Amino acid sequence: MFYTEILNKNRDFLNLYKKGRSIVSKSVVIYVKKNGLPYNRFGITAGKKVGNAVMRNRAKRIIRQAYRENEILFPLGIDIIFVARKSATEVKSDYLSAYIRNNVISTVRSIFDLPGDKKSE
Repeated sequence: MFYTEILNKNRDFLNLYKKGRSIVSKSVVIYVKKNGLPYNRFGITAGKKVGNAVMRNRAKRIIRQAYRENEILFPLGIDIIFVARKSATEVKSDYLSAYIRNNVISTVRSIFDLPGDKKSE
């Protein structure tokens, strides 16, 4: 991932859950917040409600691939967490990638009043 570092500290996740904005879909809940850094930070959560370890890992792989395909379209300087839902194991990464491209990126820009980035145009 070119413009992204991995979020792995519990306090960062908790801070984003409390103070971040959420975007809800059928297969994922996405929390976003500005981080004031020149790069993005990305995390994935898949709880036990998603299924057993195989299903949770599948959901995380699908989400990671969809994010990787659209990483360059996200504005820089945000923290983003994807929380997998049960239906995340049943969708294809193409479907989730299209959802991110068509809905999530424009919503993130409107939340933070950001214009389109030059690198995505």
